Amino acid sequence: MSIVTGAAPEHSDPIAARAGSAWRATVRAEWIKFRTVRGWPAGLVLAAFLLVTFTFVVANGHHQDICTGVGDCHAGHPYVPTGPGGQAVTDSYQFYGHPLTGNGALTARVVSLTGLISTGSAGQAPSMANTRPGVTDWAKAGILLTPNPRRGAAYAAVMATGAHGIRFQHNYTYDRPGMPGTATAASPRWLRLTRTGDTITAADSPDGTTWHPIGTARLPGLPVTVDVGLFAASPVTPQGMATQATAHFDNLTLTGTATGTWQADSIGMSAQDYYPTLGPGSAQPSGSTVAVTGSGDLAPAVAGLIGGDTPGDTIMFGLVVAMVVLIVIVTSFVAGEYRRGLIRMTFAATPGRAGVLMAKAAVIGVVAFAFGTVLAAIALPIGRHVLTGNGNYVFPSATATTMRVIAGTGLLLALTAIGAVGVAALVRRSAAAVTLGIVVFVLPTLLGPGVLGSGPSGASSASGDIAEWLYRATPAAGLSVLGTLARSALVDYPFTLANGYYPLGPRAGLAVLAAWVAAILAAAAIVTRRRDA
Repeated sequence: MSIVTGAAPEHSDPIAARAGSAWRATVRAEWIKFRTVRGWPAGLVLAAFLLVTFTFVVANGHHQDICTGVGDCHAGHPYVPTGPGGQAVTDSYQFYGHPLTGNGALTARVVSLTGLISTGSAGQAPSMANTRPGVTDWAKAGILLTPNPRRGAAYAAVMATGAHGIRFQHNYTYDRPGMPGTATAASPRWLRLTRTGDTITAADSPDGTTWHPIGTARLPGLPVTVDVGLFAASPVTPQGMATQATAHFDNLTLTGTATGTWQADSIGMSAQDYYPTLGPGSAQPSGSTVAVTGSGDLAPAVAGLIGGDTPGDTIMFGLVVAMVVLIVIVTSFVAGEYRRGLIRMTFAATPGRAGVLMAKAAVIGVVAFAFGTVLAAIALPIGRHVLTGNGNYVFPSATATTMRVIAGTGLLLALTAIGAVGVAALVRRSAAAVTLGIVVFVLPTLLGPGVLGSGPSGASSASGDIAEWLYRATPAAGLSVLGTLARSALVDYPFTLANGYYPLGPRAGLAVLAAWVAAILAAAAIVTRRRDA
């Protein structure tokens, strides 16, 4: 008995091998067709020119004077600090702090948390007549540690809130829950924040004896001496009304090397610009208690409240124009073969008609993806540069987010182009295919807020509900790849198109567009197999 070993046959499945070879030959043939007809590459050059040109025109047509540093603002636009993670943040609160050198801990009991909600309007003098009692859900009061009380600085804080119980938060975006319930005289909350090197640990207690750890946070690069103390903040309501929170603390215990004295500091608050009827914050020690009153928030910035732009806003109009040009090119690429009768020769050389259609889709999809990514990589920096040069505030975005927008733009154009292949194969006639392609892939954007409307780009041309539906259920959902503004559960605010936020995330939006394209392409494949060329 002998065992024969050796290499496996090169093609164990000859039919599959021939099919794969035929597919590659078909794709190669379709690519040769595309690049040898001068009008199609020339059309891509035209689309590129239009996209970059309209990006510049849109950005250059937007002028706004803004703050360039900490302090008062020009043209009513607030200064927007940037957090440790590079994101735009809201950072306004009343602080009552003390220097802490090295390791240590601050313990305090929150006896009560009350508040006021403004009922007045901007320009009115502070007056109790223009307020009503109330505590917002995300009113915050507790213990905060920061390397320095500068807006946008790193921090860690354990706090009582209006409706979310005890929370441990740091660096504006990270959050962990502690004990439930609201701090009241009948049910006070004990809080403790401990520093060990760069690590901050939070704990809470119902009685000051039994402590429950909430979590830890690491703040890299903390200096030897930091500021630790009490704070209070209260954000505006979803309706834009200013609010104020007052917390009463007692049983303050600061351990460690604590030199210096307690100092009150209003961080980022301005009664004139932000809270016209409530006045500035304050810290009022009285014996063994301290009352801290403040407005503002420590959270991600909300576009609808502060205004501002994103680079994705500037390329949207040029992108839609490029989509129209791309649809025209694709229609000519597919329907032109039917019009001239050349499709019969193609089908004769490649009997698998659906394979021909898929080869055309593959070629045009790859071309459109490369075209879109390169153009987005060029247009986005142009838009940001021109907006900033004209004095506009542009929301910062991480490098990974920018790369996602660039790749997403390529995928958006690739899917649109593949969908146009299916439309052209269904209709066959160039003019009708172009019209139908624009109706399916472009018209929802024109009807919604994307180009003519509000949300990410201007005042809504369709009602809010219709616009939201268009950006959820039609191919316009794919434009969500341009979104760079993040929602946050730490902010009570309507994250709507009217306020600059797409209703779907980038992946979900592309999935909706891909579903439309898959349905159109499947229908085109069925029809192509069944009818005469």
